[in-house]
Amino acid sequence: MKILETHIVTTLQEKIRLQEYAVDIFKSIPSRSGIKKAIKREEILIDGQIAKTSDWIKEGQKIELLQQEIKPKKIFRLKLVIIFEDDYFAVVNKLPGYPTSGNYFKTIENALPFNLKISEQPDALPYPLPVHRLDTPTGGLLLIAKTRFAQTKLYQAFETKEIEKTYMALVHGTTPATAIFQDKIDQKSALTRIQTLNSFCFKNEDYSLLEVHPDTGRTHQIRIHLSQHGFPIVGDKEHGSSSDPFSKKGLYLAAIGLRLQHPITDEPLEFKIKIPRKFEISGN
Repeated sequence: MKILETHIVTTLQEKIRLQEYAVDIFKSIPSRSGIKKAIKREEILIDGQIAKTSDWIKEGQKIELLQQEIKPKKIFRLKLVIIFEDDYFAVVNKLPGYPTSGNYFKTIENALPFNLKISEQPDALPYPLPVHRLDTPTGGLLLIAKTRFAQTKLYQAFETKEIEKTYMALVHGTTPATAIFQDKIDQKSALTRIQTLNSFCFKNEDYSLLEVHPDTGRTHQIRIHLSQHGFPIVGDKEHGSSSDPFSKKGLYLAAIGLRLQHPITDEPLEFKIKIPRKFEISGN
């Protein structure tokens, strides 16, 4: 297997095991959990031998990181719109109706090799991978990692809430101008901020068009919060009602904006897409 990085142990201040020592020695794996996973996958060698988490480190040892084993992947030949791509990460416009990933063939993840180039960096992932999920019926901006280091940095940015996501939603009812919903989801904290862009009446039913910012990323968070407060998203069969004039066009929720720092250069970046045409019934 190909060696990605090599580290020589110099002076040790105290007795230490590999899983603690190796946290900062590889650029492409800057986290403790990443090191543990690499050891479990037998991707770390000490003096040419497969390492264990229990191994004690000694001065002069050579610690090597191996490239992940590349397993054959069935590629789903679905054309995606690429919003941004460099050698480290990408942003694609996910099509509604397809799972982001999972135990299926027709997923966005399986379509990524058909649309994106493999990174030429030393820590390139075997295939580009999504770093977050959009629900199957939700379309819009999806962040993709192309290297191990970028993947870790983007995960960390989500955990520390440094990535701002913007959604567009059409809901039943007349919503307040602004609101913050903080109901727990699966016993975990969750926060969703909404801003009403327009409220209107159609065939004796009230609707509101919203800009939505989820500060956390719980499963179905936006759909659950809006439904719990009496404003189910149009077309949401699971958390609302599909019996309205617009439900034939699916779920009226789209990820239209992302704001973040580049995982390598720290350059501030902002990505936006146009509001899907089906939202035009609100007069916007």
